[in-house]
This record gives sequence, structure tokens and C-alpha cells, in this order.
Amino acid sequence: MDPSQVFEFMFLAFLGLFLIGTILKGFFQVQTAEAVVVQRMGKFLRVANAGINFKYPWFDQIAGRIDLRVQQLALDVETKTQDNVFVKIPVSVQYHVIPDHVYEAFYKLANPRQQISSYVFNVILGHVPKMKLDDAFLQQSDIAIAIKDSLSDVMKTYGYAIDQALVTDIEPDDKVKSAMNDINAAQREQVAAAARGEAEKILKVKQAEAEAESKALQGQGIANQRKAIIEGLKESVEAFSKAVAGSTPHDVMMLVLITQYLDTMKEIGAQDKSNTILMSHSPSAVGDLFRQMQEAIIVGQKASQT
Repeated sequence: MDPSQVFEFMFLAFLGLFLIGTILKGFFQVQTAEAVVVQRMGKFLRVANAGINFKYPWFDQIAGRIDLRVQQLALDVETKTQDNVFVKIPVSVQYHVIPDHVYEAFYKLANPRQQISSYVFNVILGHVPKMKLDDAFLQQSDIAIAIKDSLSDVMKTYGYAIDQALVTDIEPDDKVKSAMNDINAAQREQVAAAARGEAEKILKVKQAEAEAESKALQGQGIANQRKAIIEGLKESVEAFSKAVAGSTPHDVMMLVLITQYLDTMKEIGAQDKSNTILMSHSPSAVGDLFRQMQEAIIVGQKASQT
């Protein structure tokens, strides 16, 4: 084989390898949940989806790859409330590229995370300074809804969909937290004190009612006792008058009083540990007592007749 033939063979072999390499270079792979932007001579050509794709070598280029999975952006926004309390608000925004709007997501927006951050700051700084601290805690969900609505309208034009906007917490300064805890504890103590006072009031009312009822029952008992004594005395007088001829009620009452007097002295003397001191007296004092009782009864009857 002469040199010219050898050169021609080598040239054809090199050309064949070049063509095969060039063709193979045109194949590229796209992962699941991914999109590839293909350009031809610097101009947008198409969007390649998951699987094996082909592009013309030397003319077509892969401009970039877009992740179609849901992504999360975490932010800490610092602002102050209407009552001049500085708070830090952690916000989490979940978003993804709309598969049919890969072109807008790739060409219209250079930095989506920075754009989303700007709108989150704008919404929070427009809402929270109009609220008091307590209202901000109560309206966390309203703030999250406002962030999502604002971002959804704007980011859709750039090919992005907002899945969730979460306000995870509202964090005031540590001194403010301590003051809020003190206020809460004081309010709870006030409620507890009111409850204790009400309980003591009910207890005292019930005790007073029980004491009044007890005294009423005691009075009824004394009245019934005196009534029974009177009935007993009446029966004793009648029985004594019948048994002893010529006796008068006066004699019977004197006998009853002397009997009561002797019984009382007997009971006092039977107490071995008593410290009772007996003053100088005589049984005739019973007669004086009886006369005083008679005079009182007579005076009362005259007064009632008058």
C-alpha cells in the first residue's frame, strides 16, 4: 500500500470517528422532575423533558436546567408593631416552576429567591406595623394568606407557582416575652383570687344559714320543752289536788319548787370535781322566788287587760 492510500485510509477513519462522536454528542439525558432549555445559535429552541433527547451538534446548546420539584425559601423578617414592639417573623415559602412555563421561569427572572424575598418583606412591612402585638399573634394565618395571594399573582407571570406561605412564629424581644408572661400570670392570679373569694363567701353564707337554722330549731326545742313542763305541772297539780283533800294550787307549786331545789342541791353535791361555792341561803328563798313569780304574772295580766 503506497503512502497516499495510507493517508486516505487514516483520513477516512478519522472522519468516521469524528462523525460518530459528533452524533453521539447530540444525545443528552434529562432527569425526572427536571426540564432542559435548548437554544440554537443563542436563540431559544425548545424545552426538553425527562428521558433521552437529541440536539444538533455544533448548532444547538443546552442553556440550562430547571428543577421542577417544590423548593422552600426560609426568611426572617424583622419589623415593629403598632404598639412599638420589635418582632422577628420567620416565614417559609414553598414554590415550584410551572412545567408549561419553563421559558418564563428561565428567561424572565434571573433570581427567583431574591424576588420572592422582596415581596415577602413588602407584604409583612405593609401589614404588621398596622397591628398591635396581640393582634399579630391572633392574625398569623391572615398574614400568611396575604403573603401567598400577593406572591401568587406576581410570580405566576414569571412561571412560578406558590404552594404555601407559612408564618411559623412571631418572636418579640426576650424582655417583652417576660413582661407578657408576668401579665398573664397576674391575670390568672386575679381570677384565682376572685374564685377563692367567691368560695369563701358561699361558705360563710352557708355557715350563717346553718347557724340560723340551728338557732331556730333550738328555740323550737326550748319552746316545746317549756310547753311540756307546763303540761306536766298542770297534770301534777290536778293529780295532787285530787289525792290530797283541801290542797290548793299554791301549795302544789311550793312543793314542786322545793323538790326542784333539793334535786339541784343533790346534783351539785354529787359532782366530785366541781368547784361550786355555795353562798349563805335558806330554803325560804324558794318562797320569795315564788312570790316574785306570782307578782310578775299578776302585773302582766293587769297590763294585758288594760
